[in-house]
Amino acid sequence: MNKPTRFAAAALIAATACLTSAFPAQAASVTATFTKVSSWENGYEAKYTITNGTTSTITSWRVEFDMPSGTSVGTYWDALMTQSGNHYTFNNVNWNGTIAPGASVTFGFVAAGTGNPTNCTLNGASCSGGSTPPPGAPGAPNSLRVTGTTSSSISLAWNASSGTVTGYRVYEGSTVRATTSGTSATISSLAACSSHTYTVAAYNSYGESARSNAVSATTQGCSGGGTRAAAPYLHMGWGNPPSPSTVMGATGIRWFTMAFILSGGGCTPAWDGNRPLQGGVDAQAISQIRAAGGDAMPSIGGWSGNKLGPNCSSASALAGAYQQVINAYGLRAIDVDIENTDEFENEVVQDRILGALKIVKQNNPGVTTILTFGTTTTGPNWWGTRLINRAAALQVNIDVFTIMPFDFGGGTNMYQSTVNASEGLKNALKSAFGWTDDTAYRHMGISGMNGLSDQQELTSTTTWTQIRDWAQARHLARFAFWSVNRDRPCPGGGVRSDCSGISQPDWEFTRITAQYTG
Repeated sequence: MNKPTRFAAAALIAATACLTSAFPAQAASVTATFTKVSSWENGYEAKYTITNGTTSTITSWRVEFDMPSGTSVGTYWDALMTQSGNHYTFNNVNWNGTIAPGASVTFGFVAAGTGNPTNCTLNGASCSGGSTPPPGAPGAPNSLRVTGTTSSSISLAWNASSGTVTGYRVYEGSTVRATTSGTSATISSLAACSSHTYTVAAYNSYGESARSNAVSATTQGCSGGGTRAAAPYLHMGWGNPPSPSTVMGATGIRWFTMAFILSGGGCTPAWDGNRPLQGGVDAQAISQIRAAGGDAMPSIGGWSGNKLGPNCSSASALAGAYQQVINAYGLRAIDVDIENTDEFENEVVQDRILGALKIVKQNNPGVTTILTFGTTTTGPNWWGTRLINRAAALQVNIDVFTIMPFDFGGGTNMYQSTVNASEGLKNALKSAFGWTDDTAYRHMGISGMNGLSDQQELTSTTTWTQIRDWAQARHLARFAFWSVNRDRPCPGGGVRSDCSGISQPDWEFTRITAQYTG
């Protein structure tokens, strides 16, 4: 792949409107709320939500906090981070510094270790906004957690507050979603596959406590996205990588294609050639994805870098390198992205890769093998046709042949150019394997490029939806794009690694892809 650039209460006490008028609201302020999005044995993913509760626009923000010994921040996104010992400072980036009254922005990070941030400040003041509960009010509830979800509800529980407690209010933002006298609640009548963030406050006749920690959850019932047929590319070493679990919660996607496995020296696999298979951000990302109910496959190769194909001396040696990657993660699928003159336009290396994949398939019959390569607007070029024909002749048993219909002179009609290229791929597969149209389609994949390509080809969200629907009608085995890193708006921004170059909602291409079922 070219690299250019996530109510029925235990005891309901009273209606929200009555409760809201019974106690005065806390003073409006700017707050930064910590949310632990997901966690695993040795780490977690978290985010801060900065909310402007004042009546004036703010134009910049700075969040600072300390991490306890044994916990550190690794990957982060949507902020600029500096570190001094265990003290971390996050400043806004150029697109999220301005926050209008009532609006909010987020940034996130992955922590190694299990400790939570302490001593949080926002622009030098307390992250809670500086408002002080009135004397006699209860202490803040703690350990708010999600205890269950359905397609229409989210269940919560928390630890009791100190002091005299009349009841608890469950908040979504500034809106009370439930009240209860106990320490649990279920918020009902929610939309399927919808994401929500909650806090809880205790109250009595004196007033309301400070808020609890925030938790986020997504209701069940997400359609599509649960199959590896829909697995967009995510690169943890490039393009301001987003949190995969955040994208999953926002879009319903469940599978990712992780880029890129290269040579770490000779025939040894490594992420981008310099990050280990285990213990780094890539392994952490895969753990997050699996903890959130998804899975991932690696992409081996790509357009640039020092690749395994030319470095491994034989098909068996290359198969051994692929097997190391499979064993490291217990994989169910691998994608070999064969590009450029060192692999794609090299007969010896083409045959070596095909031989390696044949060995891998024989040793791992349950692992789906995918070949991804470039195309012309009418289908595979000579090299692509050779690759397909040799796969047939060598009886490699490739499961999916994926073309990349971008940077190929697609012009102004990327839908039709993509369809034409795909039909050319179908015809090549029919010729090589003797398949019917239906069988060929079911062994095909499309991996596009969202927004602007290097050649300024424009694939809009509307066009991507049309391509998805065309592929769905023919049950293509794979529907992906390069890349989730770029699935953010920057109209007029050109071809960039961290956004699409067009106007779009965050993660919209991923959301469209998540509806693909194959």
